[in-house]
Amino acid sequence: MSHIVIAGGGIGGLATALSVVRNGHRATVLERGDFTELGLGIQLAPNGIAALDELGLGAAIRRIAVHVDELRFFDGVLGRHVTSMPLTETYRRRFGYPYVVINRGELYRTLLDACRENPRITLIGGMTAVGYQQTADTAAAVLDNGHTVEGDALIGADGVRSAIRRQLVGDGMPRVAGITVYRAIVPMDRVPAEFRWNAVSWWAGPGRHFVHYPIAGGAHLNLAPSRETGVTEEFSGVPVTEAEVLAQFEPLCETARRLLELGADWKSWSLIDRDPVPNWIDARVALLGDAAHPSLHYLAQGACQALEDAVALGELLDCAAREIPGRLLNYCARRREHTARIQLAARDSIRLWHPAGPAAEARNAALSALSESELHDHIEWLHRPRIGNPHVEQVVPDVLRKS
Repeated sequence: MSHIVIAGGGIGGLATALSVVRNGHRATVLERGDFTELGLGIQLAPNGIAALDELGLGAAIRRIAVHVDELRFFDGVLGRHVTSMPLTETYRRRFGYPYVVINRGELYRTLLDACRENPRITLIGGMTAVGYQQTADTAAAVLDNGHTVEGDALIGADGVRSAIRRQLVGDGMPRVAGITVYRAIVPMDRVPAEFRWNAVSWWAGPGRHFVHYPIAGGAHLNLAPSRETGVTEEFSGVPVTEAEVLAQFEPLCETARRLLELGADWKSWSLIDRDPVPNWIDARVALLGDAAHPSLHYLAQGACQALEDAVALGELLDCAAREIPGRLLNYCARRREHTARIQLAARDSIRLWHPAGPAAEARNAALSALSESELHDHIEWLHRPRIGNPHVEQVVPDVLRKS
């Protein structure tokens, strides 16, 4: 039995703990604060649900999530419905799993409860990893108090500002994308009946767009507008007034603005990501989730990719301690090309959400011409579960091909 130390107690870190103990190992999870998560909405495509099934939690998540019927795309200036991608029978048959939306806190608590119930998982809060050290046979997280926590391997699941990545990759601070996202959650009984859609809906406008969907079993509506503000500094969870949010989205149509007007207690974040890198491994140390491949949230794959990482890592660590370095190299090789493609595609997706004038008209025409099957074809590479099927064809981004 090996001992796996995990720096970071978010979704990826907890999922990794559950995954590695399924192969008989022990896991210790170090979290800088308390084991808590913000109650914002997130989307889980079939690949994320497949990973949760592998962890034994898929059924629990299905029970509490909202199973949405479609992804709806609107021209947010004209107020015109452009296209919808159905997510019901045909989609679920094709991909084998549903597309759901859920309160992030609900997903986190499900993972946390499962970890607390497992005697081979130790959760330690108030432990901030600032780096690592290793020998030929061990790897240890170095804490800010000077102590170390040693195991047979160390997994850096400590997020986009990862201290483990800072030492392993050394690529500095995250890239600030120049985009601000605003978030609020509204009780559904405050939402007019004609807007209580069982869908993820996007309103696209020049340099900005607005997405909303039901969460918490349909009890709340999650609002998440974003705009190219040119911001150059990183910030997180900064309160903002309702008037300021509405001013940022003044070009959008009356319906979109009516929905935005429902929001209260708004907070704002600057969007950040990093460039893909070809290697996340240093002998017995590996990165996972946002520490390895952080992306803009526009493809709604952050949680899904962390879950897939966790399951892939657990599958590959069905080995003796002496084999861990080689298995970690296999993990990176298995995951890096697909996650790099997502990082770059998320950046490129701004061309879909934010054009104006003739470019927006061309986008509308192209999307409205696609059939249901063609829409599903376009997201096949993204939503198709990859767990247990490492041979799915991958497009290798140039940034990796040249490395």
